[in-house]
Amino acid sequence: MSVAPMKLALVTGGLRRLGAHIAGRLAQSGYRLALHGHSDASPEDGLAAILEAQDTDWAPFIADFSDDQAPDKLLDAVVQHFGQAPDLLINNASLFDYDNAESLDDASLALHLKINMMVPTVLTTLLSRQVPEGQRAAVINIVDQRVRNPNGDQLSYTLSKQALAESIRTLAIACADSLRVNGVAPGLTIPTEDYDADQMKRLTNVMPLNRLSSPDDIAAAIAYLAEADSVTGQTLFVDGGAHMKSYDRDFMFLEQQ
Repeated sequence: MSVAPMKLALVTGGLRRLGAHIAGRLAQSGYRLALHGHSDASPEDGLAAILEAQDTDWAPFIADFSDDQAPDKLLDAVVQHFGQAPDLLINNASLFDYDNAESLDDASLALHLKINMMVPTVLTTLLSRQVPEGQRAAVINIVDQRVRNPNGDQLSYTLSKQALAESIRTLAIACADSLRVNGVAPGLTIPTEDYDADQMKRLTNVMPLNRLSSPDDIAAAIAYLAEADSVTGQTLFVDGGAHMKSYDRDFMFLEQQ
């Protein structure tokens, strides 16, 4: 009796932060992993430990998504290395720079749209052409809870994530013969150095569920959608209920003392 080969997942931005947590969960589920980084090919320590413990078949791939040829080159390199197209594509890599209506310019907006919306869309359509006939791969886009109730902060980032979120249903229809396309919308999950511990506690208390999303919560949603063969065109908000409320500013500026 033949044994089915392990599935292959490509995770953009998969070596650091949330991408590393997603990659670790997929490694524990038995996936082979193609992990993309912008400029560094080394996984963060926690992910490296999981990859070693699971004896995961994985490889790093460097690509600068501001380069027009990066999506084609990345997917070609993954196929050449593993001998197949990915069964699962996680579009996680993103640009997150601050601007607002007073500071936005065309260069910032164009770069955010390119990295956060255009590259995932191109990777998705490229993958759709490589899926063997009769099979269906899965694509999961990481968006953001703010696409439901936006504020004026990080304007280029927000607009680009809104565009990515709206692309999910369209791509799910356009590529239905070969792909399932879904999304996960995290809330505040891994704070930067801009937050302090007391502020995080106060922010937790203003969420409808009195909790923030954890990296494990996001990874669990990814794991579900990766195997949910009857689900496409959906976005799961994993955010403690944040998308159901309107906040005047980005969380970074709220509940400060």
